Amino acid sequence: MKKLMLGNEAVARGCFEAGVRLVSSYPGTPSTEITESIVKYEDIYCEWAPNEKVASEVAIGASLAGARSMACMKHVGMNVMADPLFTISYIGVNGGLVFAVADDPGMHSSQNEQDSRHYAKAAKLLMLEPADSKECKDYTKIAFSLSEKYDVPVLLRLSTRVSHSQSLVELEERELVDLKPYIKNLTKNVMMPGNAIKRHVIVEDRMKTLEELAETSELNEVFDNNSKIGVITTGISYLYSREALGNKVNYLKLGISYPLPVEKIKEFVKDLDKVYVIEELDPFIEEHCKSIGIPVIGKEVFSLLYEYTPSMIRKAILGEDMYPHFEIEETLPGRPPVMCPGCPHRGTFYVLNKLGLTVSGDIGCYTLGATNPLNAVDSVVCMGASIGVAHGMAKVRGEEFNKKLVAVIGDSTFVHSGITGLIDVVYNKGISTVIILDNSITGMTGHQDNPTTGYTIRKEETKQLNLIALAKSIGIERISVCDPFNIKEFERIVKEEVEVSEPSLIIAERPCALLKGVKYEGKAFITDNCKKCKMCMKLGCSAISIKDSKVIIDKNQCNGCSLCLNVCPFKAIIKVEE
Repeated sequence: MKKLMLGNEAVARGCFEAGVRLVSSYPGTPSTEITESIVKYEDIYCEWAPNEKVASEVAIGASLAGARSMACMKHVGMNVMADPLFTISYIGVNGGLVFAVADDPGMHSSQNEQDSRHYAKAAKLLMLEPADSKECKDYTKIAFSLSEKYDVPVLLRLSTRVSHSQSLVELEERELVDLKPYIKNLTKNVMMPGNAIKRHVIVEDRMKTLEELAETSELNEVFDNNSKIGVITTGISYLYSREALGNKVNYLKLGISYPLPVEKIKEFVKDLDKVYVIEELDPFIEEHCKSIGIPVIGKEVFSLLYEYTPSMIRKAILGEDMYPHFEIEETLPGRPPVMCPGCPHRGTFYVLNKLGLTVSGDIGCYTLGATNPLNAVDSVVCMGASIGVAHGMAKVRGEEFNKKLVAVIGDSTFVHSGITGLIDVVYNKGISTVIILDNSITGMTGHQDNPTTGYTIRKEETKQLNLIALAKSIGIERISVCDPFNIKEFERIVKEEVEVSEPSLIIAERPCALLKGVKYEGKAFITDNCKKCKMCMKLGCSAISIKDSKVIIDKNQCNGCSLCLNVCPFKAIIKVEE
């Protein structure tokens, strides 16, 4: 039977068919749906871990115990799990071990562009790169087999378009894979220096074997169209190339991203007049080709930036426009991302902007607090960085600066990597004020549960992390909990806490407006008492706009959260029952 599947769904199906027993991940676009799709396969234990490092360690433990296992993440999540990644390369596997990493060319939902192929090279690991959903399933199954055959963790590189596009997948039965025997092996599994020195020799020998695999594997496939022009490519870039160039060129499609073959590439190019390397992001294949003496054409005609398109490829190689051009006389209005109507973070950033505070921000929906008109966030680096960044700013700028400084971080992000930053503030006698934006869910990636929600990935009840008890155990003595839509009270607490000369924590507690259980009665309506002061416009709510010099509220967008009622100084906004 065949089924239309997202690439991420196909990876999940590949796990099922490969006899995988455990998958642990942290949600991150564009990889999230892999683990969410695995939930429907009851034969696989799956979980959301607090972060990618923990997820990889759980998968490593399952592998050492003899089970096929996987951890999934986006490209920046691989940074978080890099520490165990490099060491498990030395240890190897017992049960097959695969790490699925989804890069995000174009930064559709990421703070940077990053090419994960460098991790495969640096950690001396095998990396496979599928181009469509069929290959996502097939390569996942192959990855587990190769992992066990060569005693190596395997990286499966996806990208946004591979993860989120659909193609037909052949469904097959689950392979019944027994647990491999667990045998205590200190020299292989305990990476203290004396053992690691010996394991490094094995890693280098393994690389030679993997290089031989790259030369002979059918995953690296040649398509000969009797052309004098050749294209070396991989992943989604192969599909773009086929769409743009058809049978006008020869192709070497590299399903193994690392290690890259040498003799196979030399054989491919020997009778060609011109060879192009087409790959998104870094010149990874291009630099390899040039290092072995092959004069390919790459980034001099293709960009280091963003996603590619078939049109771009056809123009660069054939000098032809792929599609007719249409001139649009009118400039279309921009559609920047905004926080949803009723978003609990809007009240927080309204107050922080009003108070003129410096705000160290973090990764989540609330990053949008940096945009106009809220314009409240000063910096965003990476998951969990807000607390450490604020602490560093305060230490060099002094106590007076600190009284105008707060760090904001979401509840899931705090658990992911913010706890250690808060410990650092207390331990090193900082006086930072930290605001946890507790919206009762992991919002940005699509409402996944986390340790603060009290539910597992399968909606089983579990222990709910108590943020107040945790903060007290760290040494925070000043802890406030407040609804950020209670503008006056929230403002009072923030002003009070930034003034004190000790660490303090504010938990801004209101659920995400998109949660199924969040229902508000009625809609906001602007009466004739409106003085056109435009205070409500400072909220940046997409339901509020100005038309013909009059402030209006779109009832189709308004969800009745009442925040605008709380900021109108003239009580000109009322709730109207529908």
